[in-house]
Amino acid sequence: MDNWTDWPSREALNREGLAPARRRVAIAARYLGIGAAILATFGSAHLRGWSVWLVAGASVLGMVGFWGFLGSAPKMRIERSLAWLALVLAMAMLAVAVGAPVIGLIFVCGIAMGTAQRMPLVVAVPTTALATVLFLVLVPKPSSWLGNVGLIVGLGVMGYVIRLDWEARATTQRLLTQERAARAAEAESAALAERARIAREIHDVLAHSLSAQLVHLEAARLMLDAGADRAQLRERIVAARRMAQDGLAETRQALSALRGEFAPVSEFLESLARNEGAALTVEGEPRPLAAEAGVAVRRTVQEALTNARKHAPGAVCAIRLSYLDGTVELAVRNGAVEGRPMSELAESGSGLGLLGMRERAELLGGTLDAGPDGDGFKVLLTLPV
Repeated sequence: MDNWTDWPSREALNREGLAPARRRVAIAARYLGIGAAILATFGSAHLRGWSVWLVAGASVLGMVGFWGFLGSAPKMRIERSLAWLALVLAMAMLAVAVGAPVIGLIFVCGIAMGTAQRMPLVVAVPTTALATVLFLVLVPKPSSWLGNVGLIVGLGVMGYVIRLDWEARATTQRLLTQERAARAAEAESAALAERARIAREIHDVLAHSLSAQLVHLEAARLMLDAGADRAQLRERIVAARRMAQDGLAETRQALSALRGEFAPVSEFLESLARNEGAALTVEGEPRPLAAEAGVAVRRTVQEALTNARKHAPGAVCAIRLSYLDGTVELAVRNGAVEGRPMSELAESGSGLGLLGMRERAELLGGTLDAGPDGDGFKVLLTLPV
């Protein structure tokens, strides 16, 4: 029942998505039909005097009424649409009565086709039936009533088929609009995710770099208070400056890493372990890691070593990278400092570095565990690859 009471959608009635060739064919068909009707009507010999003017006036008013119907139907104004159709039907009957059945037949066919295209079927079918009956009542008897009925009904069915085609085109346009919106939202989401990744990388690099600088600057301050000589102070300041330079270099490396343009993780760990004086063990067959997984391993080991320098200066650190089936595992362990129990070392930091590492691991579907391990402290990162 819904199909009988539904109006055509607004998208179906506009011309968006309609091929230019189809538009040209439709316009040409309309003009050819109007030209043939004028020729068949006014070329007949029986129209003389006042009947010519009546038919001409009925034709003009009928076309005005039909154009009014075409303008009001898309606005779903049923009373106004029916009023315009009543004018068209009245002019059709006038043309038939005066002796121009061709004009009347064209108007009735237009009513059948137009209502099937633009109005609910519960209104279109009775309107077409009424127009057909009135036309057959007034049409001259020699005319073939069966052919006229077939023509009217056939054009009405054609109008409904065209309406279904319009609806299919409208559905396609709606799907295209939704797809464009989805693509735009996906692009925006990807851009936001990329910005979040870049911000996270820069944050981690700065946190690591500044923490290392603070360690050296704090040591320089303590040495200055203790009256250390100039060479020792200079060594600490130079180290802090080197940390700042390294931070800038790591920022560039982080951005390159997001694009997959960084050295293999094992090579990076070898260099880092050599600079930090840590022991490195690589287990399993080394294989390339995805960009984000590689960045997570790099940032985790850097943060773990920074924490070890900050909270357990002088402790021996060991790094182990294991390539397992479906996962890669990173373990960073440092021993305790003589004279400071492990509980004190574990509680001396703010914990934000460990929290950041854990969030990074969870974003990649992995896990990070950190806590006391015997007489030392251990950070264990596991990532799927």
